[in-house]
Amino acid sequence: MQRLMVCICLFITLGVAGQNKQPVTVTDMLKIRSIGSVTLSPDGSKAAFTVTAIENDGESKLDYKYVTQVWMVPTDGNTAPRQMTTGKENASQPAWSPDGKQLAFSRTVDGKNQLFLLSLDGGEAIQLTKYKYGATAPKWSPDGKQLLFATYIPLADLLKDSILNPHKKIPNWPIEKPGFNNNEQLKPATAKANPDGTLEEVRAYLNNNVVDKKARVINKLNFQDELNINAELGFVHFFVTGTHAGDTPKLVTPGFYSFNSAEFTPDGKQLVLSAHIDSLQHPNRSQENELYIANADGSGLRKLLGKENMAYSAPAISPSGKWLAFQIAEESWVTVPKLAIMPLNGTEKDMIIIPFDRTKGNFTWSTDEKYLYFNAPSNGGFPLYQVNIKTKQVEQLTDYNSGISSFDVVNNKLVFVKTEVANPFELYLADANAKNARRISDFNDFWVRSKELSFPEKKTFTNDKGMTIEYWVMKPAHYQPGKKYPLLLEIHGGPSAMWGPGESSMWHEYQFFCNKGYGVVYCNPRGSGGYGESFLRANINDWGKGPSSDVLTALDKTVAEGWADTSKLAITGGSYAGYLVAWIIAHDHRFKAACSQRGVYDLNTFFGEGNAWRLVPNYFGGYPWEPAAKANLERESPITYVHNIKTPYIIFHGDNDRRTGFVESEMMYRSLKVLGRPVEYVRHPNASHEITRSGDNRQRIDQMLRTWEFFERWIK
Repeated sequence: MQRLMVCICLFITLGVAGQNKQPVTVTDMLKIRSIGSVTLSPDGSKAAFTVTAIENDGESKLDYKYVTQVWMVPTDGNTAPRQMTTGKENASQPAWSPDGKQLAFSRTVDGKNQLFLLSLDGGEAIQLTKYKYGATAPKWSPDGKQLLFATYIPLADLLKDSILNPHKKIPNWPIEKPGFNNNEQLKPATAKANPDGTLEEVRAYLNNNVVDKKARVINKLNFQDELNINAELGFVHFFVTGTHAGDTPKLVTPGFYSFNSAEFTPDGKQLVLSAHIDSLQHPNRSQENELYIANADGSGLRKLLGKENMAYSAPAISPSGKWLAFQIAEESWVTVPKLAIMPLNGTEKDMIIIPFDRTKGNFTWSTDEKYLYFNAPSNGGFPLYQVNIKTKQVEQLTDYNSGISSFDVVNNKLVFVKTEVANPFELYLADANAKNARRISDFNDFWVRSKELSFPEKKTFTNDKGMTIEYWVMKPAHYQPGKKYPLLLEIHGGPSAMWGPGESSMWHEYQFFCNKGYGVVYCNPRGSGGYGESFLRANINDWGKGPSSDVLTALDKTVAEGWADTSKLAITGGSYAGYLVAWIIAHDHRFKAACSQRGVYDLNTFFGEGNAWRLVPNYFGGYPWEPAAKANLERESPITYVHNIKTPYIIFHGDNDRRTGFVESEMMYRSLKVLGRPVEYVRHPNASHEITRSGDNRQRIDQMLRTWEFFERWIK
């Protein structure tokens, strides 16, 4: 009887707790703290990592800023994490010294990143570099006497820098300024600026206008960055510096090229580098990449691996220096890079390919070199994997229902960041094969556990190509059997992105709409990442009809469950998904309301105004002036079918979105306005393509609320 009473009391307590759960609100996005840059000390006893929080920006109660600081936690599993850095400026990219007694990290000073050192014995962090070009991505030399760092140097500065370019060299590849030969225009000018003078004096005057930002003269192919038109050409170079403030950084990478990565060999005598320098082409022209090795001071540079039309990247040296792991891919973006290993002192004939048909990243060697770890998007999750170097077999260590975004492993300790539906970000400790995992942080759990969450149900179907399509259904947070609910079809971008329970960027949006009484359904249609190269390439020359069929089949099967109100269907998506929303509502009129964010609507225009323009030739077989490709682009562009759009439609775009460009959204809006259709257009000032993921938080809130409010106008 006593046991029965305890059970009854427990049941009542749980029931009350469930009833007291609070809805997920739009401002809950401001509570989410994200974790990254996990790195273990050399002995594995401590982990450093970064935490990004959202805080009020100054005195305004409406505006918010991102604040990133370095934290640390012992790996005994019994001690709470503690914050290591403070201050107004963000701190990121922590790196342990070889003796585990110091942390190097990057922080912004006077608008440029610089390196700082923090002693674990106590005291304030010391600014190590005051380099005029900045310093970022620190890596220690094995003896702890030097730090390797990266910086960006504009071409104009590199040409005239007497220390970095003492012999006044100019690029071997053509600068592509029409009418000039042998890059002669890059040589130092001797004429005085005079608008009424000789041709050389006029040229000097015009050059001054560029320097004073009165004109931007563009000669490069890739002239859009994420926020603006960018005429500047520059390069990422690597330097070494001592560990005392005031030490002079020394350049270790040569020439007019960008280097993607640099890493000391374990003996500290050499550097392994990733770059594309084996070319006489303009840097914008080729997508190739090679791997190089050089002495620690940058001398003796020689190529390890490289081949025409191939990219060798992401080199990772094993702890003893015996092995080199890396990736190989063809130049096309629509491919899954291959994982390879070879002896560091070997050649391409010694290369071993590890079969694994997923896009891999974050290569990390085990201390004993028996395993290589990586994570990869797969089937809705971002599992952690390990390769057995002896057998060449890949083993999955974590499940598809979660995502491992950052991790490190030393000896038998594994520390990782985990995303799951129950919690967007927390830090976990496990043994080296991911067993006996336990949470060692409370950055989000303390508030998430009081929220009413909706958990997705995974389902599948076979599409018309015989491919298995996975989709997930989330019922409203307060779902009651027998009632009918609005249903929102969410679509991912890319088109090679992948959504699922292990993906963090949509965690809040899904929960917000479920708590507003909507069901949510999302799927990974053909062309998504996370299912192998054949699946990835299944939407080549078919961005519209095939993927639409997949997402609408997921919707149909959800409706067939019987709880969705078919008179209250809505659809939304961003980037490529903004494209697909427009395509769908031009061909299907079942939706009461639709929302496109930062979308592509005219592929011909996108080729010119988007910095992701290579999607056009890679997916559609050519360029807008080529007859076959032109026909493909017209057929696959939603603007071609704009006259068929009758669904109430809200269109979002950022003023500074240069990834997709924004002119197409203006075209789509104006066309629908001329046609007299129910359309609303929203532009967010200064916003880039990343507005909903890392943009201004007030604008993130605005976009989500505006979408919901627009749906409510028509759903009601």
